[in-house]
Amino acid sequence: MRFNTALIPSQRYEPPGGQWWLAGIVYQVYPRSFQDSDSDGVGDLRGVRSRLDYLQRLGVDAIWLSPVYASPQEDNGYDISDYTGINPQFGTLADMEELIAEAKKRDMRIVMDLVYNHSSDQHPWFIESKSSRNNPKSDWYIWRDAKEDGSAPTNWRGIFGGSAWTYCAERDQYYLHTFAEAQPDLNWENPEVRAALFAAANFWLDKGVGGFRIDAITYIKKPAVFEDGTPDAADGMVSVHDMTANTPGILDFLHEFRREVFDGHDIFTVGEANGVSVAELPDWVGENGVFSMLFEFAHVLVPYEEGECWSKMIPWKLTKLKGALSASQAGVAKEGWYPIYFENHDRARSVNYFFPNGGDTRLAAKALATVLMTLRGTPFIYEGEELGMTNVKWDTIDTYDDISSHGQYELALKEGFSPAEALSFVHFNSRDNARTPMQWDDTANAGFTTGTPWLPANENYHTINATAEAQDTDSVLSYYKQLIRLRKANPVLLSGIYEELLADNEQVYAFSRTAGNRRTVTAVNFSAEEATLPAGFLKGVRLIGSYTDAPKDTLRPLEAVVYEEEVK
Repeated sequence: MRFNTALIPSQRYEPPGGQWWLAGIVYQVYPRSFQDSDSDGVGDLRGVRSRLDYLQRLGVDAIWLSPVYASPQEDNGYDISDYTGINPQFGTLADMEELIAEAKKRDMRIVMDLVYNHSSDQHPWFIESKSSRNNPKSDWYIWRDAKEDGSAPTNWRGIFGGSAWTYCAERDQYYLHTFAEAQPDLNWENPEVRAALFAAANFWLDKGVGGFRIDAITYIKKPAVFEDGTPDAADGMVSVHDMTANTPGILDFLHEFRREVFDGHDIFTVGEANGVSVAELPDWVGENGVFSMLFEFAHVLVPYEEGECWSKMIPWKLTKLKGALSASQAGVAKEGWYPIYFENHDRARSVNYFFPNGGDTRLAAKALATVLMTLRGTPFIYEGEELGMTNVKWDTIDTYDDISSHGQYELALKEGFSPAEALSFVHFNSRDNARTPMQWDDTANAGFTTGTPWLPANENYHTINATAEAQDTDSVLSYYKQLIRLRKANPVLLSGIYEELLADNEQVYAFSRTAGNRRTVTAVNFSAEEATLPAGFLKGVRLIGSYTDAPKDTLRPLEAVVYEEEVK
């Protein structure tokens, strides 16, 4: 056993103030890919309900559902046509209510995904808005006239590629869409829009949800003047992110959001905040901020210097990743709380993304898990991450469903890359890497469905699956369970002060956590080579490690260890 059970109290540590999520584990479910209950090839709410016991055994406290609302599914549910309705693919409102109730019986909470920067172009609000320039909802979205030459109002490129503007003949105007053409941006300057969105969120609070993840929230405030930006690629356009993210005045909207929805409820909120700097974190989280936690992106964008253009990846050193994580820790050291994550529905699998040069993916998964569970903050596990699920590598772009993969593929071709090179960028970055079916067992389609899955299962499901790993004490899943038990029981890992160690080391990420007279040290070798540690660096008792034995002077390839000692 690598787990020192003697150091684990019999009772779970409870944080002060009754904020359950401070000591919680959040698990993100991508419903479309989690579990299919009716053999139509698409996961659903009853499928999620059938796996609640698995999540309870893992140690999960909250389940964040990617959108299950009514939607045309142009962007897999992030294009919502009814904020209080359930997509029939996923089930019914009654199914949702039952899932909330069954989770609560297991002391778990359901967390909803709010997509409030934009709606679907099939939402009744947009259908009415585009019908004329003078209807009651004419300014519920962002409309602009064409330039004098008839072209789009600005040269902004959407997040998924192509122009961020689409022409609408009914109004003889263009509408703005930060993401896909089917996702028109809502006009938050209109108080009626804000009131409607707040009412929808309160609808779900009345149903008993335990919180919200708020999608793409940094884009809701637009600049007062819309103008062209300096082109950043061969298409002559500039990323809409650079022109609109975190526009001054956005916090006024968000504080209203907090007052009208969040305050007075036993929930947590986490905002997706691409564009918010570490220095700005105290304005966004904490007692005087808006959200309980904030997803920021510096550590997952280490291969990029400016924007996330997949063809412009650069080599990166471990010190860049360590610096980003340490900066985030420092940013919320006094105010707020940090959501720790390496994967979600928008990211490639972490064992491939952070370890691009190969190596044992099982050890890589354990290495990242050790960091995830011992940093200060609330860990977020994405479905399959606890199994060490990996990227796929399909032969043609046509196999990929992800809308951003197709946009980035076309952009790479415009940049002069060959089709094979463009496809390699998709292999590394595609969101479909995280959206292949959850690997439950070694039966057909990984136990996800008895029908034809909406997206092919990763071919390695015969060896990487929950059933096999539950029976293997040395598996990634078993290691996650051990880490979660350790974290929940150890006050140092929950509340201890963070300090980075060996900051200049390009092989090892090491940090301490200190509370009172107890100190833990986490040391993780991110390289495929042996790493030498300073003499006497690891002291005290080894709590957990990814290898069976426990040398103190070196770390083997991808080895992770956690030690605890008494300090004066």
